[in-house]
Amino acid sequence: MRTRRSARPVQALAGLLLATALALTGCSAANDSGGDSKSAAGEAARADSDAGVQEGAPGTGSDAAKATTPPKVTASHIIRTASLTVQVKEVPKALDEARTTAENAGGYVGNETTTRDEEGHEHTRVVLRVPVDKYAEVLADLEGAGKLIERSAKAQDVTDQVVDVESRIKSQQASVARIRELMDQATKLSDVVTLEGELSRRQADLESLLAQQASLKDRTSLATISLTLSETPVKKAAKDDDPGFLDALAGGWNAFVTMLRWIAVAFGALLPFAAVAVLILLLWLKVLRPRLPRRPATVPASPVPGPLPAARPAPRPTHAGDEQSGGQD
Repeated sequence: MRTRRSARPVQALAGLLLATALALTGCSAANDSGGDSKSAAGEAARADSDAGVQEGAPGTGSDAAKATTPPKVTASHIIRTASLTVQVKEVPKALDEARTTAENAGGYVGNETTTRDEEGHEHTRVVLRVPVDKYAEVLADLEGAGKLIERSAKAQDVTDQVVDVESRIKSQQASVARIRELMDQATKLSDVVTLEGELSRRQADLESLLAQQASLKDRTSLATISLTLSETPVKKAAKDDDPGFLDALAGGWNAFVTMLRWIAVAFGALLPFAAVAVLILLLWLKVLRPRLPRRPATVPASPVPGPLPAARPAPRPTHAGDEQSGGQD
């Protein structure tokens, strides 16, 4: 009897423990099903933090040495630009020589603009891209093509920008790789959709950084030289002198010529309208007006006839004999 009583409490305790374990298992399953959508975003955030820690946090050994060692300034991280104005005898010949110089140095010719002034002189502006190691040599050759009028050169150090872009590219590549790993591990459609959107955004950011890196590499590996070739000397600004009689005469003549030019322009603008007006007037006088009905001519009223005046007797002719006889009588 004692043995049966001691076995019952043990069985009751085992059943209670089993029920508790089942309850805990059900709660954990519910929590897992409710937090699947949040887990993908959390894993993506942890991917960013892990990539940032791996890239920026100081490590040990060779990684720590790389983090603490400052980057070395090299010529490939400097953007060099120059502008030259050279007076030459023949612009086409000098332009061909400039093209040959750039191509022999391993560069190429960019934009080119050629104009001609009123006197027939040519002016050409061309952009040359040459390797940085040949920059000084090409610049000296271009200066010796003629008479140097103006020169300016600039050097912009972009080492910090290059290092920053490279660091961001490495971090973004690690982040993209981490998102791909999470997509391989995802089992639910909602998680896959969320991770695909995040992957597209991060790949777009990575492509933008790669484009910046390519642009910096192009500008630092090739120097830019803007060359202006002219057959006439560049006119310098005249000194501030008091105007004289000739200056006033030239100014008055220019004003007079300008006035005549504007009058000619106004006359040319009004000439088509005047021609049309004359044509309409001739059409009216020669064609339309003769076809219009004419009004009858008005006859002036005749005066009322009255009594005719009495005719006077004609004077009697007198003869010489009559005059003598009359005188005798």
